[in-house]
Amino acid sequence: MAILDRINSPKDVKKLTSQELVELAQEVRQTVLHKVSNVGGHVGPNLGVTELTIALHKVFDSPVDKFVWDVSHQTYPHKILTGRKVGFTDGHFHDITPYTNQNESEHDFFTVGHTSTSIANALGLAKARDLTNGKGDRIAIIGDGSLSGGLAMEALNNAGDFDGNLIIIVNDNQMSIAENHGGLYRNLAELRATKGQAENNLFKSFGLDYKYLEEGNDLEALISLFEEVKGIDHPIVLHIHTEKGRGYLPATENKEAFHWRGAFELETGALKATPAGKSYTSIMLDYMDQKLSEGIPLVAINAAIPGIFGLKQFAAKYPERYIDAGIAEQFTITFGGAMATEGVRPIIFHNSTFLQRAYDQLWHDIAINKEPAIIIVKGGVISGSDETHQGSSAMTWISNIPNLKYLAPTSQEEFTAILDWALAQHEEPVVIQLPEHGVESRTTVLTDFSESTYQLEKAGEKVALLALGGLYSHGEKVAAKLAEKGIHPTLVNPLFINDLDEDFLDKLTENHEVIVTLEDGILDGGFGQKVASFLGKYDVKVLNYGAKREFNDSVPVSELYDRYHLTPELIAADILKLLK
Repeated sequence: MAILDRINSPKDVKKLTSQELVELAQEVRQTVLHKVSNVGGHVGPNLGVTELTIALHKVFDSPVDKFVWDVSHQTYPHKILTGRKVGFTDGHFHDITPYTNQNESEHDFFTVGHTSTSIANALGLAKARDLTNGKGDRIAIIGDGSLSGGLAMEALNNAGDFDGNLIIIVNDNQMSIAENHGGLYRNLAELRATKGQAENNLFKSFGLDYKYLEEGNDLEALISLFEEVKGIDHPIVLHIHTEKGRGYLPATENKEAFHWRGAFELETGALKATPAGKSYTSIMLDYMDQKLSEGIPLVAINAAIPGIFGLKQFAAKYPERYIDAGIAEQFTITFGGAMATEGVRPIIFHNSTFLQRAYDQLWHDIAINKEPAIIIVKGGVISGSDETHQGSSAMTWISNIPNLKYLAPTSQEEFTAILDWALAQHEEPVVIQLPEHGVESRTTVLTDFSESTYQLEKAGEKVALLALGGLYSHGEKVAAKLAEKGIHPTLVNPLFINDLDEDFLDKLTENHEVIVTLEDGILDGGFGQKVASFLGKYDVKVLNYGAKREFNDSVPVSELYDRYHLTPELIAADILKLLK
């Protein structure tokens, strides 16, 4: 009988002998690998904290003692030990979430999938405990580069002023999603090299107590350390050196690729599905290569997610033209914008779900100062991702910031034309929303994007379809469905997300009964509502299609499209009903 068969709650972990705990670690790793190799997920972070998680549950008493995981992408072992191991078996992989969720278990306290939050959350729980005469240790677990996020620094600063129980575990696996960047990681390296004895100590400078553990995957050492600090009466940092991907050779040999990985062959680590050839990111890389050869003073900037954009290839060729700021989205915007004021042409790469962390910088720094940086946004779509990683709100919040141009190309030709214009102008910041429905090729005649100019792709009658960005091909399909019923609609490529072509819209009302907008994001505050507001004074009917303002947690896109009436069939049916 496997050790794991006997584990249904943390209480069962406490009953195990030292040898059984070692065997349990191996079984937990095998269980994690079984799931992630089948459906994808975070590999390296979970394999690296297996012993640490077992030791926590051996020594502390969850949920009275509260574990707060940063990002929580390293909580698979925690879930396995807290009654959720069924979620790692065939047929049940999607029964549990990939991040902590307080609605899923009493051993979780927050729904969180973004970084640098754990210390602030744990400190809040600690303060509340003391104010209400509560019990238990409050333990933050932070790692994978999360210390470079500003919120982590703010929390450490405030933790230095706290006078109660707080344990901060720094899981130092020497990695972020990719390699670490920034001066604080040199200090971590110095602390590792001196076994925690370096005179320069980031954590002590905040007024925090500190202990170092070199063998962070040694169960006995971990248990001894945790027993030593259990019930401590002041804040302490436990700096623990672990190995990301431990126990699975492909994950230790290629830590970045196995931070998160799609379904893969367990024996080799090779992906089961190979990525498509051409993509907008590959087009972008070729474009930057060409512009640098032309002498354009271009710089690529990102916040710890180079793999999403293929930027490691760029970094290898142009190390002086590449900046990875670590997990510091806010910094990249203010820093890049300042560079743009001095004639450098920064291109700042962000995933939509992470860019929202830099909202203030986009508004206050980039936009107010009209800094001509270029920002590339990926993942700003209606997706089947987790509720913590929804990017569908991008067009809503970015499009309502003044003084910036927000554009949605529909083809590779439009994409490069926009880039050419954006690099040549120096009047305003430009945000470009990457299409996410495959690379398309379509002739573009527009080369100046300083004024909103909609593109009439096909003139028709009665119905006008304004299909924005990645949903342009969706508009083509709706037009085909209507043509089957004898309606030949006008098809428009708006291109501009935040600025209306009012003259164009005005003329549309002269010979169309219904104007329809399609957008790959949330409707409230988005493109369609801007169009509808302008058209309110005209005798025309308006239909807006996009997402509802809601959190969706791993809901298939096909189901969301049905829910939002966003399939070509449902849209065509709605239009025909309105024309009767």
